[in-house]
Amino acid sequence: MQRKSNFRDVFYVSDGTAITSETLGHAILAQFPIETRQTTLPFVESVDRALNVQKQINRIYEETGIKPLVFYSVVLPEVKAIIEDCSANLYDVLDALVEPLKHDLDMEPMPQLQRSHSISKDAASYMDRIAAIEYTLAHDDGVSLNNLEQADIILLGVSRCGKTPTSLYLAMQFGIRAVNYPFIAEDMTSLKLPQAIEPFRYKTYGLTIDTGRLVAIRNGRYANSDYASLQQCESELNKVESMFRREAIPYLNTTSLSVEEISTRLLDMSGLKRRMC
Repeated sequence: MQRKSNFRDVFYVSDGTAITSETLGHAILAQFPIETRQTTLPFVESVDRALNVQKQINRIYEETGIKPLVFYSVVLPEVKAIIEDCSANLYDVLDALVEPLKHDLDMEPMPQLQRSHSISKDAASYMDRIAAIEYTLAHDDGVSLNNLEQADIILLGVSRCGKTPTSLYLAMQFGIRAVNYPFIAEDMTSLKLPQAIEPFRYKTYGLTIDTGRLVAIRNGRYANSDYASLQQCESELNKVESMFRREAIPYLNTTSLSVEEISTRLLDMSGLKRRMC
């Protein structure tokens, strides 16, 4: 199998959700001009599962002749030993920080499986996050503008500019109760802040996007429609951004940002605290 010289297979392996391995791996790989094919393998908690993962990683090396990159976070010694015996370039995301912290604290770590830090550790925080997800789903895409006093943040913007994934990410990752409201074509003749949102403008933020990107996204959903046309997208964006400026609603361009980056920027703009559950 032929591969470009700047192409690498990347694995994120963990005995938990693999979110830590993915997050650190993505941040590090972003510093290099390479193309990747990425595979996430969570809950590698047993020898049998680890052996299957090892076979999967080794098979890639046999097929390509290029060692995959493996970012891993594994606690159990017998499982970790199998992963570390793979034909791959290995990066232990825990040891990179545990060893210096061990030295600075003058204390031996007490390894635990990541899953032990879930519901039982802080049931109240877990239930808060579930409530935030339920609230956000009930207020997605303008379905409801009731109980806005309970919202932590309200997002406005044209259809397909990133409001829903951002709202759900905020709820799932940080326990933030998010409302999102789309401005549609019918709103454009007399565009203004919805009356129900007016009392809560202090927690309202806008999302916008470059015209070309919006056209591409909408064409992926409804190809060659008026909804996806350059003229329609440009008109909607111009009118909505003008309304944001007129109403002094802070807004963010999402074009080149991931949902993680959008969420983090909104947290910074709003001063909301991350509720790590």
